[in-house]
Amino acid sequence: MKDYILHNRQGQFVVIGTIFLLLGFATANFNDVLSTGAYYISMFFLGFYAAKNAVVETINEKSPNVDLLMILAALGAALIQYESEGAALLFVFAVAEVLEDYATNKSTAAISELMAQVPEKAKVLQANGEVVEVLTDDLQKEDVVVVARGEQIPIDGYVDRHVLVNESALTGESIPVSKDIDEEVFAGTINEGNAFHIRVSKLASETVFSNIIRMVEEAQNRPSKISKFIDRIESKYVISVLIAVPIFIFILMQFQGYTFDIAFYRGMVLLTVASPCALVASATPATLAAISNAAKNGILFKGGAAMEALSTMDTLYTDKTGTLTYGDFQVVSYQVDDALLKEVVYMEQQSSHPIGGAIVQAFKDIDLTRVDHSEAVEEIAGKGVKKGATTVGKPSAFDTHTDPQNFRSLLHAANTTVFVGDDHEILGYISLADQVRPQSAYAIQAFQNDGVDVVLLTGDNEAVAKEVAGALHIDHYKAGMLPEDKIAFVLESQDKDQVAGMIGDGINDAPALANADIGIAMGSGASVAMESSDIVIVKNNLAKLYFSYELSKKLNQLILQNVIFAVGVIITLVLLNLFGVLGLPLAVLCHEGSTILVILNGLRLLYYKDANIENTEAPVTVVQAELN
Repeated sequence: MKDYILHNRQGQFVVIGTIFLLLGFATANFNDVLSTGAYYISMFFLGFYAAKNAVVETINEKSPNVDLLMILAALGAALIQYESEGAALLFVFAVAEVLEDYATNKSTAAISELMAQVPEKAKVLQANGEVVEVLTDDLQKEDVVVVARGEQIPIDGYVDRHVLVNESALTGESIPVSKDIDEEVFAGTINEGNAFHIRVSKLASETVFSNIIRMVEEAQNRPSKISKFIDRIESKYVISVLIAVPIFIFILMQFQGYTFDIAFYRGMVLLTVASPCALVASATPATLAAISNAAKNGILFKGGAAMEALSTMDTLYTDKTGTLTYGDFQVVSYQVDDALLKEVVYMEQQSSHPIGGAIVQAFKDIDLTRVDHSEAVEEIAGKGVKKGATTVGKPSAFDTHTDPQNFRSLLHAANTTVFVGDDHEILGYISLADQVRPQSAYAIQAFQNDGVDVVLLTGDNEAVAKEVAGALHIDHYKAGMLPEDKIAFVLESQDKDQVAGMIGDGINDAPALANADIGIAMGSGASVAMESSDIVIVKNNLAKLYFSYELSKKLNQLILQNVIFAVGVIITLVLLNLFGVLGLPLAVLCHEGSTILVILNGLRLLYYKDANIENTEAPVTVVQAELN
C-alpha cells in the first residue's frame, strides 16, 4: 500500500496535501494567515484529481458525478471560512479515492501475474544455424524457436522431438506432461526435459495465454448489472442533491430563522452526507476482487454480470468428453483396412476433437505420403469428418448405411465406437477409452447439494451415457445429442424462467454455450467454444468452477451488505443534519469512512478461499466414450 501511494501521482498528491493539512492544524492557534494558507494549499492537492474528474466527466458524459458534490461542499465550506473542514473533507475523500484505485489495481494484478508467465524474448534459430534473440511479439508463424532446459516456453508451437513440459500454469496439473514430435506446447509452460525446438504455430497475440489475458482485461471493463444500475442513477441522484441543497438552505433561512452562514453551513453538511460515494463503491471493487480471485484459481469471467449471475443458476447442462472426462482417449481396438486407415489418420489430423487427436496419436508412425492431400477435409459439427466419399464419425451418422460386417453390434457394449465408411456402407470401426476427471464427482455433488440440477447431455450412445452418469451420480442424462438438441434443452429451461448454465469444450457445444444464460467453456477446448462462453475453466478443474459458484454467492451477499450499509449511513446522516446535531467534521468522517469500509469489505473477496476444493481426488473411473 505504501509503495503504491508513493509511486502513484494521485497518491503523492494526497501525501503533499496531508502534510499541508497537518501544518494548518499545527499553526491554527498562533498564526491564522499561515494556517489558512496551508489549508488552501492542502485543498488544492487533495482536491486536484476530484476536481479534474468532476469537470472532465461532467463535460464528457454531460452529467454530474459524486466528485462534483465533494468539490462544491469543500468550496462552500471555504467560502464561509471553514477552511479546515473543507480541507478535512477533501482529505478523507482523497484517501477513499486512492484506496479505491488501490483496490482496482490490486484486483487487476491477475493480469500482471498472467503476463509474467510468458517471456518477453525468444531465441530464434536462423537458417545458417545462428541463434538470435528477438522479442516474442516479433515472432512469425513457422519460425523455429530454441527452448533450453528449465526455460519458460515463449510461444505456442509444435515440438521437434519427445519433450517433458510442466503445464501447471495452464492446467493446474503439477505432474509434467509428455509431448511427442509435432505435438503442440503452449507459451508460459516450462520445459522440464532436454532442450528442443518449436515450430511457431501462433502469433504472440493468438496464444492461449494472450487470450486469457485479453479475457481478464475485457471482464474488468464489463460491469455487473448492479454496477450498471448504480452508474445509471448516479447522475440523476447528484442532480437531485444539487437541487435539494439550495432549497434546504432557503427553507432554513425563511422558515427557521437561520442566518445565511449557519444555513449555508448546514447546506454544505447536507451536500456532503447526501453524496452517494459509498453506494457508488458498493459493487465495482468487490466485483473486480471476485473476478481476480477466480482468475488466480483458473476461472475466467468475461464480465461482472457473469460473475454476478453464476450463483443464480438453476440448471447446469454439461457435455461429457473433455468436460466431465479428460478427453484423453486411447484406441483399445479397431478393424480398418490399412489403406483406409491411412485416410482416416490424415482426416483426423484436420480435426480439433479429442477423438481425432487420439486416433492420430495411436497411429502416429503410419506413412501418409501416398494419401491424397489435395482433397479438402470437412469437419461436420457433432458428427465427424468427411473427405470425398470417406466419412469418419459417430454411429448415428451412418444410420442409413449398410453394415455387412455387423459393426453395429459393438454398440451394445459401453464402447466408444467411431465408424469409417463411404457413402453407402460401413467399412470399419475404431474403439477408444476415456477417463473421468477426478474433480468432476465432487463438483457435481456439490452443485446438486446446493439445489442446482445437473443434466448430462452427450452425443454418446445410451450405454456410455448411463455409465458415466452412474459413475458421477448424475440423475438426469440424455444420450445421442446433436448440437441443436442441446440448444433445445437450454431453451426449454429458459421458457420455464430457469437460469440455465452449459459446460462444453467442442465446436458442437458452441451454439448451446451461446444460448445459455451462463456459458462455461473448458480451457482445453475449441477456441469457438471459448469465444461463445461467459466463463472459461482454464485449469480444466470443475471443483474450481464450484469454488467460483460459491465466490459468486459471497459477492452478491457482500454487495447487498454494502448497499444496505451505504444507504443506511446516508439516511442516518441526513436525518441527523435535519435535526441540526451534525457538524461538518463528523459528517465527513462518517460519510467518507463508510466509503472506505465498503471498499475494504469488497477487497475481502481477493482472499476468499475454500479448503474443500483441495481435497477432491476421487477414484479415476475408466469409461468408454465417443464423439459428442
